[in-house]
Amino acid sequence: MLGPNLAGVVGALIVVGVLLVALVGPAFVMDPTSQDITNRLLAPGQSSSAGVHLLGTDSLGRDLLAQLIWGARVSLLVGILAVLLSGLIGVTLGLVVGYFGGALDNVIMRVVDIFMAMPFLILVLALAAVLGTGIRNIVLALTLLGWVSYTRIVRAEVLALRQQEFVEAARSIGVPDRRIMLRHILPNVLSSVIVLATLELGRMILSEASVSYLGFGVQPPTPAWGVMTADGQQYIYSAWWLSVLPGAAILVTVLGANMLGDWLRDRFDPRLLRTRSGDL
Repeated sequence: MLGPNLAGVVGALIVVGVLLVALVGPAFVMDPTSQDITNRLLAPGQSSSAGVHLLGTDSLGRDLLAQLIWGARVSLLVGILAVLLSGLIGVTLGLVVGYFGGALDNVIMRVVDIFMAMPFLILVLALAAVLGTGIRNIVLALTLLGWVSYTRIVRAEVLALRQQEFVEAARSIGVPDRRIMLRHILPNVLSSVIVLATLELGRMILSEASVSYLGFGVQPPTPAWGVMTADGQQYIYSAWWLSVLPGAAILVTVLGANMLGDWLRDRFDPRLLRTRSGDL
């Protein structure tokens, strides 16, 4: 098994690699939507009038490598936007309800309990069916359902932090509540938020791919890994690369995000930090 530090490095390299491919890759590949029926289902490495298809072509003659690279853009765009927006909502609510408590805290946490009690993917599918297909709507669906994890974790940490001496001292000299939350409490919960956001990135990418695979997310001709996997499954015996390669892209990207998140969680875990300090 990989050591925790090596696993974190590998995870970071995967995430950064996919990000770089998504940013600069489209400049070096063919048009992913260009169709050529006469060169459909070419095996990896075969050529056509458009050039060499390193990963072959799909059932419409589109270059698979180009689709994979553009699909990385879609997956990362959806994943990063969903993480940022849901994190902003969740952290804000967690700070407010954790600091002030009261009736709002009870209402928000009952909503969190309801969301946490139901399968996330089922909720995403239901909301995507209501909102409609497309990148904007899938981001909205993931955001509306993803904030609960941040709220739950941030609220728990704020409940402990608001009783600390440095918060009591700030409150005793008349520092406004908003300043206390933003300047004194928020910096102390950011490590947990960063760890959760990294883990959530993998879940958001996988959720987008799953919803798109089922036809409720990104729609053709926009390249998306989930759509590519679904379109290629009928050719799994004759052109295995159509489903296996986008599925492998999803696997590697989500695995990299999870490995990085696990490493960050170990690094920021207060219990582990105390253990390391005691060993010195």
